[in-house]
Amino acid sequence: MTSAFDVDTAVEEVEPGLFRATVSDRWNVGTIPDGGYLLALAARAIGEKLPGRELRTITAHYLRPSRCAPIEIEVEPVKEGRTYATAMARLVQEGKENVRVLATFASPTASGLEHVRGAPPELPPVDACTRAEPIDAIAISHQFETRFAPDSAGFLRGAPTGNAELRAWVRFADGREPDVLSLPLIADALPPPILEVTTFRWLPTIELTVHVRGRPAPGWLRCKFESRFVFGGYLEADGEIWDSEGKLVAQSRQLMTSND
Repeated sequence: MTSAFDVDTAVEEVEPGLFRATVSDRWNVGTIPDGGYLLALAARAIGEKLPGRELRTITAHYLRPSRCAPIEIEVEPVKEGRTYATAMARLVQEGKENVRVLATFASPTASGLEHVRGAPPELPPVDACTRAEPIDAIAISHQFETRFAPDSAGFLRGAPTGNAELRAWVRFADGREPDVLSLPLIADALPPPILEVTTFRWLPTIELTVHVRGRPAPGWLRCKFESRFVFGGYLEADGEIWDSEGKLVAQSRQLMTSND
């Protein structure tokens, strides 16, 4: 079976450095494609130009909403060294740039200094967590199985806890195992943690950065997202993604706006 993620992030290089793809509505929030999905689409195209290397960090600035339609991805190598290679991408529809992306890929390596103070977020077993039922108006919710820690799922019951933190088990609904290229999507796949403080409202993303820390093992991912500073019309969401073996595989930071 071919995964929806692989189908919907497929790219074709039609000219040197110019890729074409189609933005699918399976990853929408309302009528807008999810920002993490667009980031994964860009990562796929950049990776095609940097063979033999693996994504390490990727940042997107969202300039205007994208549509579920054909899209062009212009990839421009910035620097290619022995260990690291950096490239820029522009996601363009109808002649207008929607997203600007900068990413660094690296040669796979397992050596280096180790000093770890954090740990996977505390979560009950999957069966003891609160299942998030898919919502028709949020198409991306149909693409994942998500089980929230009961003490961070108040928004699902209409009773927010007042603590802007979400902890959950996550995996693809179609059984696809996680990999490095899926991590930018997963970093933006859960609801914003501010829902544990206030009711739902549209929170456009201004910028999203994902640091890839390792290749995820098969199985459920253990995720934690939190917002600590909400003022002046802006808020951040900091994320950690841990794999089934208890290894940190990605960190993320997202800046959103609550301005109308």
